[in-house]
Amino acid sequence: MSYKTIEAAPLTPTIGAVISGIDLTRPLSNTQVDDLHQAIADHLVIFFRDQRLDPDSLRRLGRYFGELQMHALKGMEGFPEVRRLHADETSKHVAGEEWHTDMSCIETPPMGSILYLHTLPPKGGDTVFASMYAAYDALSDGMKAYLAGLSAVHDGRLAFGRFDPDGKYPKAVHQVIRTHPVTGKKLIFVNRGFTSHIVGAPTAESDSILAFLYQHCENAYFQCRFRWEPHSVAFWDNRCAQHLAIWDYYPHVRSGYRVQIEGTPQAA
Repeated sequence: MSYKTIEAAPLTPTIGAVISGIDLTRPLSNTQVDDLHQAIADHLVIFFRDQRLDPDSLRRLGRYFGELQMHALKGMEGFPEVRRLHADETSKHVAGEEWHTDMSCIETPPMGSILYLHTLPPKGGDTVFASMYAAYDALSDGMKAYLAGLSAVHDGRLAFGRFDPDGKYPKAVHQVIRTHPVTGKKLIFVNRGFTSHIVGAPTAESDSILAFLYQHCENAYFQCRFRWEPHSVAFWDNRCAQHLAIWDYYPHVRSGYRVQIEGTPQAA
């Protein structure tokens, strides 16, 4: 895999690469944007070091890849598309502490998310990412055929209800096996954070299928683990990667900003 303006150092054979040779704080050329598009198609999640972004420059970066999506939770004042992520000694929960795909509870989930962290705990606070291509490829042919006809409900209350039990949250139905609109690869599209049940399946069957898929998708062989440093950036393809934010640093501070990029309707 070669690029014109950047270099990519893969973290694993399956998923993840650290990108160098680019300054995300400055406006990007069309060639740079094309290289980043290709890099995320190749590696599913790409990482950058030493990028001192602020809400405005993060928003500009995200807009190179599409319209920015308003999050279910409140954005920052003056930057409604940018969500502040902050955890400290007062936190009872943190964003992403369960395996999930961002906002799979809406009809068209985001294409991707870009997270910038400026403040990190002395130790811990890593993020783990998993390839849903690899998870699909590892299934037996019989299981692939069975899952191909299934759909599942994704319910925003599962993820966000603990923050506001009386709130109204979106629900969406997605096919369990989807095809990526860019790469054409098949992938598994269920996750612990949002998926509530399989459509039309008895509760016991639905629970058993989902329990198997969750455990299968979280296999370490499908993963990479990113160790954050101050002013690092992660950009992941939300259509084919799940992630988990490891909250092992309480009561220390972990803080930054995130944007989500609008998706497009995807083929089954």
